[in-house]
Amino acid sequence: MARPPAHTTLDAAVRAAMEPVVKRASAAIARAVAEMAAARLEVELEAEVARKGGRGRRRRAVNGAASRPRGEITRWAADRRARRVPNFVIDMTGLKTKKQIVAKFGDGVVFEKGKPAPKPKA
Repeated sequence: MARPPAHTTLDAAVRAAMEPVVKRASAAIARAVAEMAAARLEVELEAEVARKGGRGRRRRAVNGAASRPRGEITRWAADRRARRVPNFVIDMTGLKTKKQIVAKFGDGVVFEKGKPAPKPKA
């Protein structure tokens, strides 16, 4: 068995004295950091639940676009971006396709519900 040194160095004496203090302090620091992290996590989770309205994840449409509720169309323009011809325009003109409407009334003509149809192009 090895004999302990007859004299200890100053470094060894300081290490021996500080070791229990550092152990206690590091345990207290770790506990405080864990409590702060738990409190912050709780705040973040509450904010996330409040933002989503308490519901789970919403499903998106197949193509990834979010659908919005359809409103009643009261104004329609037969332009390049137009997709479907509203029923009130079909009733007003008797024509069913955008191509037919553009041929008769011209590109960019605007139809409004409750107003008379625009004049056909000459």
